[in-house]
Amino acid sequence: MSLKRRLGRTCTSLLCATALMMASFTGSASAAEKKDNKAAQVDLAKQSVSAVLMDQATGTVLFEKNGNAKLPPASVTKVMTMLLIMEAVENGKVKWSDKIRTSENAASMGGSQIFLEPGEEMTLEEMFKGIAVASGNDAAVAVAEHLAGSEEGFVQLMNERAEQLGCKATHFSNVNGLPVDNHYTSAHDIALMSRELLKHDAVTKYTGIYQDYLRKTSEKPFWLVNTNKLVRFYSGMDGLKTGFTAEAKYCLSATAQRGGFRVIAVVMGAPTSPVRNAEISQMMDFAFANYKSEVLYKSGQVVQQVAIDKGDVRNLPIVTNDTVGVLMKKGDKKTAYQQEVVLNEVKAPIKKGQVLGSVVIKKEGQEITKADLVASIDVSKAGMWTLFKRTVESWLTFGT
Repeated sequence: MSLKRRLGRTCTSLLCATALMMASFTGSASAAEKKDNKAAQVDLAKQSVSAVLMDQATGTVLFEKNGNAKLPPASVTKVMTMLLIMEAVENGKVKWSDKIRTSENAASMGGSQIFLEPGEEMTLEEMFKGIAVASGNDAAVAVAEHLAGSEEGFVQLMNERAEQLGCKATHFSNVNGLPVDNHYTSAHDIALMSRELLKHDAVTKYTGIYQDYLRKTSEKPFWLVNTNKLVRFYSGMDGLKTGFTAEAKYCLSATAQRGGFRVIAVVMGAPTSPVRNAEISQMMDFAFANYKSEVLYKSGQVVQQVAIDKGDVRNLPIVTNDTVGVLMKKGDKKTAYQQEVVLNEVKAPIKKGQVLGSVVIKKEGQEITKADLVASIDVSKAGMWTLFKRTVESWLTFGT
């Protein structure tokens, strides 16, 4: 090969690596950025059918292999089940202390289970622990029926939530991943669901448990052992969900955190459990060895207080609609990035969640990415009496 051709290939490789190194995201990657990522892929997850490696803070895809292939997910399905439970708790629909009664249908589930009896009651927290640690199919159905009235109703909520998250290769037919027709997802979609689930900090309190007990003080205590053995053996790992059926083979959506840098790794269709665990570990090792991420704002964090013209409140806290951060190659500095808040006209009435502007992230004067800023509360127009009182208050203040 000529020296000129060698130099050309070297320059091309360096350009691809540099493009990936400088990429930063809020949410899913753009088409151009994804192209750069693909160009810089390393040889990972050799034996799994599909795999995705994602930075949790920014949503950057660091590695992808057949990421959009529609495949049976087995019990990794429960990532979405757990997400809807977490959201129901956060929204006040249920409390962790609520008692969940086990139906005949829930108790009849096969596969992984915590051996619930028909009519048996546990708190939602105990049921969730059974789902997160022991992958209890019976517990998943019991909670789904409690929240939606039926498993079918809960499945509908799962599919609606998947669509909202931008999952393009997903359709659920049950809540636990037992083999059934028309039940599939992709490694990329699982990574999106897992990223959303991890926005609920409390989830790793359960998914990170290696062993525990249910019915501890009863005559029939049940020993829970995490189906994800990497929780014990891989440094920093604290979730999320394993899966296995003869059709799906061995699947896992895993997450680990070191020094504030949290990574999501998904494999589907691994031939054995040891291969699944080894390939997840290799993907994690690659991420921790080469990258770090800096979260600039957490989702829902107040960025600025904005004065509202003629609103029933004078100042409105505006918040981020998603995590805002940058992904960097090790050695890069956070100080290389600048932040700029850009606001639209802010005038009452305003609805909670209404986009009011954006936070723009720049590097060397060039826009890298931006994220929406939204209203944290509803703001109505102020009445005449309120406006009159404010006018009088301003006169008195000016007079002093």
